[in-house]
Amino acid sequence: MRWVRNFADLTIHDVAVAGGKNASLGQMIRELGPLGVAVPDGYAITADAYRHYLDRAGLAAPMAELLAGVRKEDVADLTARAARLRELILGAPLPPDLSGEIVEAYRRLGDGVFVAVRSSATAEDLPGASFAGQQESFLQIHGEAQLLDAVRRCFASLFTARAISYRIDMGFAHDGVALSVGVQRMVRSDLASAGVIFTLDPETGFRDVVLVTSAWGLGENVVQGRVRPDELIVHKPTLRTGHRPVVWKRIGSKEQRLVWDAAASRLSNQRTPAAARRRLSLSDDDALTLARWAIAIEDHYSQVHGAPTPMDIEWAKDGITGELFVVQARPETVHGGRRSPVLRLHTLRGTGEVLVEGVAIGEAIGEGPARIIADPRAIAGFRTGEVLITETTDPDWEPVMKRAGAIVTERGGRTSHAAIVAREMGIPAVVGAVDAMVRIPDGETVTVSCAHGETGRVYRGHVDHDVEEIDASALPPVRTKILMNLAQPDLAFKLAQQPGHGVGLARMEFVFAGWVGVHPLALTRYEQLAPDVRRQVDEVTAGYADRIEFFVDRLAQGIAVLAAAFWPRPVILRFSDFKTNEYAHLVGGAGFEPPEENPMLGWRGASRYYHPGFRDGFLLECAAVHRVRTDMGLTNLQLMVPFCRTPDEGARVLEVAAGAGLRRGEHGLGWYVMAEIPANVLLADRFAELFDGFSIGSNDLTQLVLGVDRDSERVAPLFDERNEAVKRACVMLLETAHRAGRTVGICGQAPSDYPDFAEFLVEHGIDSLSLSPDAVVPTWRRIAALEARIGLGVGSGARHEPPRGQPGALAPARTEPVSSSWPVGGTP
Repeated sequence: MRWVRNFADLTIHDVAVAGGKNASLGQMIRELGPLGVAVPDGYAITADAYRHYLDRAGLAAPMAELLAGVRKEDVADLTARAARLRELILGAPLPPDLSGEIVEAYRRLGDGVFVAVRSSATAEDLPGASFAGQQESFLQIHGEAQLLDAVRRCFASLFTARAISYRIDMGFAHDGVALSVGVQRMVRSDLASAGVIFTLDPETGFRDVVLVTSAWGLGENVVQGRVRPDELIVHKPTLRTGHRPVVWKRIGSKEQRLVWDAAASRLSNQRTPAAARRRLSLSDDDALTLARWAIAIEDHYSQVHGAPTPMDIEWAKDGITGELFVVQARPETVHGGRRSPVLRLHTLRGTGEVLVEGVAIGEAIGEGPARIIADPRAIAGFRTGEVLITETTDPDWEPVMKRAGAIVTERGGRTSHAAIVAREMGIPAVVGAVDAMVRIPDGETVTVSCAHGETGRVYRGHVDHDVEEIDASALPPVRTKILMNLAQPDLAFKLAQQPGHGVGLARMEFVFAGWVGVHPLALTRYEQLAPDVRRQVDEVTAGYADRIEFFVDRLAQGIAVLAAAFWPRPVILRFSDFKTNEYAHLVGGAGFEPPEENPMLGWRGASRYYHPGFRDGFLLECAAVHRVRTDMGLTNLQLMVPFCRTPDEGARVLEVAAGAGLRRGEHGLGWYVMAEIPANVLLADRFAELFDGFSIGSNDLTQLVLGVDRDSERVAPLFDERNEAVKRACVMLLETAHRAGRTVGICGQAPSDYPDFAEFLVEHGIDSLSLSPDAVVPTWRRIAALEARIGLGVGSGARHEPPRGQPGALAPARTEPVSSSWPVGGTP
C-alpha cells in the first residue's frame, strides 16, 4: 500500500513517515512485544498521505496565505485564522485512492472493530518537544464512514490555535510539520480503567520511581484532567530485584468515568458511583506489571537515544479480557533533559489567609492578580502575569496558560492537562482546588505556593518568599556525615535530591498522624469500642476489608516513601514517640490512654513497646517495618528506639521486635537508641552492648540535664543546649561510645539552630549531624571549613577505630572525606 503502513512495519526512525506517536508504537511492537509489553495492533496513515490530501484539494496556497501573517500574541486573530484553516481542510473530500487504502486496512483489523483514531505529527513525541495534546484524537470509532470522517478531523486539528502557537514557541515552520494518523484497535477500558504512567516523579524529577495514575473508564478523563485519578508509586531499584515495592497508594476522587453508551451509540461521561470512587481502580499486581513494562520501555528508549530518557506512557485495561495494554509512549520533556538535580529552593517566609488548597504542581511560588475565567472563549482579556483561576483546562487554554504567573484549577490531578503544561512551562499550579472560582476574589492579588510538599495553597495577598539556587557540585567534601531530619513523606522525593548522606531521623509518629490517624489498639481491640467510636474507625478504614491491614498498609507506605526516596542511603526510623495525651487524640485513642500529670516523663517511648497495654500496637509498627524491608526490599531502613530509660528496657524491646522478624543484624538491620536521658550517657557502655549506635536528642537531653520544662514560660530562658552541662554530657557519650566501637550522631534541633553547637560536636568527633532540610547546605559549608581548619582535611587520619557492629550500621567518621557527589535518584 502507498498511503498506509502497519504499526509492526514501523520503527522509531520512521518519524518523518508516520509521526512520533505512530513510530513509537511500531518500535514497541517490534522490540518490546517479545519482552511481554502488550500494544494494541493497528496501522498508520502516512504523512505523505496528508500531503497528498492537501495537494489534491489545492489547499497549499490559501493555507500559506493564512499562516503568513499569524501572530500568537493576537489571540483573537490567531483563533480566527485557525478556524478558517480547519474549514478549508474539512471542506475537501479525501482522494479515492487514499480513502480506499484506509478502508481496506480497517477491514483487515476485523469485522466492524472499534478503533481509536489518533493524530501523530512528524515533530511529535521528540525528547525536546512533546507536542502532547496539540492535535485531536477520536475514540470508539466504528464503521468506515466514522473512520474516514475522524481521519479528516485529525488532519484539520494540525491547525488549532494551540497547535499553531506551540509550533511558533518551539521554532517549527508550519509547512515543515505534517500529520500522520494512527488507527489502533480500541481497548475496552470503559469497562475497566486506564491512565498515565511517568517513569519518574513528575513534580520533582526524582528518577527512582514509576508513577502510575488510574481512573475508571477510558483514559481521556485522566489525560485531559477532568478527574483526580488514583496514584500508585513503584520503586524502580527494588522492583528490578524482584520485590513488590508499591510504596505509595492514593485514592483519587475519580468524579466521572468515560464509557460507551451502546443505546445511544456514543461515548458518555457518567458520574462514578460512590463505592467505586472510594476504592482503587487498579490492583497492586497490575500496577507492578505496568511498572515493569514502563521500566522496559524507558530502558529501551534510553538505549535508542543514547541518554537516559524518562517516558510518559498511556495505558488501558480491557474490561472484557482483563488484559493490560500500552497505547502510547513518548519521552517526558520537563525533566528528561536534566543530567543532575536542579537545587532551586523556593521558601515561603511569611504566612497568610489560605483561600483554597489542592494538589501542588511544581516546587515554585508565584503571585499576581487572580483572574477567574470560566470559558476559553473569554481568554482574550487575560494579562501576562495574572493568576489563572478556572475549573479545568484542555489544550485550547495553552495560549493563555503560558502567560500566567500561576494556575489554579478546581478539578484535575497530577497528570491532568493543567499539571503537564504547568510543569513544562515552569509555572506553579494548584489543581483539584475545590470551589477555587468561588473562594478566590477576582482581581485580588494572591500568592500560590507549591513549595511545601504535596499540598498547594493559595494565600490572600502577597506573602514573603525567596529563592536560592545551589550549585551542589561546588560543595566541598566533608568527613562528618550530613544527614537530614524528615517528618513528611510527601516531601521525600524533593528533599532526597538535596545534598546529604541519608536521613538521621524519620519520625514514625508523623507518619502515624498523616497517613494512619487511628490508634492501633482501636483496630486490634475493635470490639471494645463504643458504637460512635466504631463508626469513626469504620469511616477512616473505608476501602479496606481488614482493619489491621489498613494500619499496616498505610504505615508501611508512609515509611516506604522515605526509604525509597533516599535509597540506598540509610534512613533511620524512630519508632513512635507520642506521649499519652497525643496518642489519645488519634481516632479511638482516648479509651486506651491513661491520664498523666506529666506525659513528657510518663508512659512513652521504649516503655510502651513491651508493655501489655501497648505491645499489640508496637507489633503492628513492626509488621509495617518488616513489610518495607522484606516485601519491598528497602533494606536501607534502619531502626531507632526513643526514650529508653534502662538497658533492660532496650533488651526487652529488641526481644519483642526480633519475634516480629526484626532481629538486629539480619539483612543489614541496624538498631540505634536515642541518647536523650542522662542514663543513656551514664550507662553508654551498657547500651552499646545492645545497639549499633546512639543519636543525641538534644531537646530532651537538655531538659533532663538541666531539669527545665521547655514548655514553661517562666523557666524557658534557662533552656539552652549550649549549656556547659549539656556539652559535657555529649562529650562523655562520644568518648564512651567510640571506645565501644559505636557511632554517635545527633538528630535534635540544636545543630540546625546553633552553628557553634554543631561545630563543637564536630570538634569532639561526632560521626553525623542530622539537620532540618533548610540547615543542610549552610551547615555543610561551615563543617567543611571547620574540618579544614582543625586538620580533618583530605589525607588526615580517622578520629577513632571503625565499629565492629552489625551489618547496615552507620560507620563512624571515614578516613577519607565524603564527596559532595552524593547518590541521587539511583544506586551509585
